[in-house]
Amino acid sequence: MIDAVASDAALERVVRHETAHLVATLHRILGDLDVAEEAVAEAVVEALNAWRRDGIPDQPGGWLLTAARHNALDRLRRESRYREKLALLAGGTAETAPEPADGQDERLALIFGCCHPALARPAQLALTLRAVVGLTTAEIARAFFTLEPTIAQRIVRAKRKIVQAGIPVRIPGAEELPARLDSVLTVVYLAYNEAYLATGGPDASRRDLADDAIWLAGVVSTSLPREPEALGLLALLRLHHARASARFDGAGHLILLADQDRTAWDGEAIRTAIDLLERAATMRRPGRYQLQAAIAACHAEARDWAATDWLQILTLYDLLLRLDPSPVVRLNRAIALAQFDGPARALAELDTLIEPLRNYHLLHATRAQLLRGLGRGHEARAADATALALTGNVAERHLLTERLRS
Repeated sequence: MIDAVASDAALERVVRHETAHLVATLHRILGDLDVAEEAVAEAVVEALNAWRRDGIPDQPGGWLLTAARHNALDRLRRESRYREKLALLAGGTAETAPEPADGQDERLALIFGCCHPALARPAQLALTLRAVVGLTTAEIARAFFTLEPTIAQRIVRAKRKIVQAGIPVRIPGAEELPARLDSVLTVVYLAYNEAYLATGGPDASRRDLADDAIWLAGVVSTSLPREPEALGLLALLRLHHARASARFDGAGHLILLADQDRTAWDGEAIRTAIDLLERAATMRRPGRYQLQAAIAACHAEARDWAATDWLQILTLYDLLLRLDPSPVVRLNRAIALAQFDGPARALAELDTLIEPLRNYHLLHATRAQLLRGLGRGHEARAADATALALTGNVAERHLLTERLRS
């Protein structure tokens, strides 16, 4: 008897590891991202039913490639100009399709194509999760609490723009790489942020989406081992992920960093992340992800909250502000300043951010904590109420509600 749970779990693993390879292979043969991506997506749906019925095949990746090639053939037969592409597909296999000239992971070209700067950031994110990670449109919509038709439209428009604008699905040249790489890393970072604390819905965090974001960061950093910011992002995500088991209690309620059981943190993940960060540092090209990872490492290496090296964290934030003088970075620096120099100076810093961050719940929640530390309880409650109205995360809402009740 076929175990449907085991079959589905196997398919999930194969999709994560094979989808980008399959899409990239078909795209190399056809030069058509739309047909390639849709053919692979249809193959995954077919596998869901067939594997439950017949069991997991001996070569799951090969099974998906065969099904995807058949789907591509069916799609091309319905097109008016299909003979040339049919000939390419009929003769192309995973073994005979030309490999990338530089020998790099073919998935990297696909990621760069999906994250081309000509596409809007929401479209980059949706297309990457669909074509590279293999999430369905419904899964992407659930992950970002957006209507499924909206996500579908973003993906369709993005693929259409790739065709119409002649956007190449390739790894950019050395002169283009710095600007293009930042776009790729930002998309991966945004995906992880959504997983870390979901902006809405019934779950406080999304472990599956977090795993996908870390996997993407790993693909990029492995393919570009001399790019320190790619290593920095992977280190940052792994450091955050190392605390996953300590971030929520048994009821799913948020446990703040100061109160977490540090013995529950993944020590091996922390060590490997710090190794990555040290490797990046040897290249002497600091960037915002390396600096954020260094800040996370300071927290990870402190034996408890009281032992945190706040002076070093403040110094790192000052360096980060030179590269990213955004209001959110200034907010995070003010939080560190409060620990180093007390709430009064930190509150003065935060008050300069009220206008640019008026709709950001963490500004108001942080102000509430500082106001409470200064004995201004009535103002603190008002700030917490504003933060509660601005967040859709269930765990944060519970935390703020409890503060307002106390």
